[in-house]
Amino acid sequence: MPTHSRKVTQAVAQLDAIEAEMRRIGYWQENPPDLLEQFRSGAMRSYLDAPTFELWLQCVFLPNARKAALDDAFPSRSQVGQMAQRQYNYHSDIPEAFDLLALLHDFDRIIEGSG
Repeated sequence: MPTHSRKVTQAVAQLDAIEAEMRRIGYWQENPPDLLEQFRSGAMRSYLDAPTFELWLQCVFLPNARKAALDDAFPSRSQVGQMAQRQYNYHSDIPEAFDLLALLHDFDRIIEGSG
């Protein structure tokens, strides 16, 4: 079994925490649409094209981020925390999402090497 880098270990743990928080606050769907296929086919270009930001997190972000972690092939930057900031704390505050917002910002820091 290959030895994973510290970054991989941290990223996987953070992704697990993000999923757990989404489940805890009711932002997780048990039978979501296949948005990942839409994203891969180009029918969905960004989170703005998804039905909801939460579905994009669940169906596109988390699977892609987990694959990047397993392949140890991270991008140089991550902006999922900024995306979430726009969703949950820009024009109005959504208190139930604050912990999720913090977890997503922490994920960005891990990816960018300052976590």
